[in-house]
Amino acid sequence: MKTIAITILLLTISNCLMTFAWYGHLKNMNHKFWLLAVLVSWGIAFFEYLFQVPANRFGATQLSLPQLKILQEAIALVVFVPFLLIYMKQPLNWNYLWAGMCIIGAVFFVFRN
Repeated sequence: MKTIAITILLLTISNCLMTFAWYGHLKNMNHKFWLLAVLVSWGIAFFEYLFQVPANRFGATQLSLPQLKILQEAIALVVFVPFLLIYMKQPLNWNYLWAGMCIIGAVFFVFRN
């Protein structure tokens, strides 16, 4: 269980960084030259990989690859929704809830015995 907890923690940190690398420039650098946004995103992604690679290595010792991937997607959604609402200040709608329920369903099916 400790390995899975470490995996979840590292994947959460990784997803926080990657969400900013992928989407943060849309708010902060929207009017800057796109290549600058690429370079900043790559810089953030470097640090993201310092968490993502160990997370996958730890996780792979106890989880199957499909379980690891679905876990990562669920964490990505948990990270993305607050980013969307708080940082990007975009409204939540019901379609996001239904999409989230589909991800929860995927987690259920990939982890059931």
